[in-house]
Amino acid sequence: MSATILYIEDNSDNLTLVKRAMEAAGYDFIGAQDGLSGLKMAEDQAPDVILLDINLPDIDGYEVARRLRSSSKPNLIYVPLIAITANAMRGDAEKALAAGCDVYMSKPINIRELWARVEALLQSSEIT
Repeated sequence: MSATILYIEDNSDNLTLVKRAMEAAGYDFIGAQDGLSGLKMAEDQAPDVILLDINLPDIDGYEVARRLRSSSKPNLIYVPLIAITANAMRGDAEKALAAGCDVYMSKPINIRELWARVEALLQSSEIT
C-alpha cells in the first residue's frame, strides 16, 4: 500500500511541483488550496503525512496545525506535519514546531530533502 501525502498550499505552481515529486517517489497525492479545505481533506482522506504551507488565504498553517493536533480523531492528532514555508525569519521554525508541526522546511523546496523527510516520518510511524 502506498502512503498518501496531503499538501495544503495556495500556490498552484508549488502544488504542482510537489505533486509531481511525490508521485515520482511512488506516493499517492492529494492537494488543498486553503486551510479549511485542507482540514476537511485530512479528516475525510486520513493522509499519512501532511505538508503544510503557513501563509494560506483563509486560516494560516499554524492554525491548521493546532486544529489537527486538537482533533478528536487520533489519526489527525498524530499525523506527521511538515511545515513548508517562505517564512524564514528568526523564530519562524520555533513557531511552526510549537503549533504542532514535526518538521520545518523553508522555500524554495529542495525535493531531495523533502523526499528524505517524508520517508523518515513514514518510517518512524511505520507507514511504508
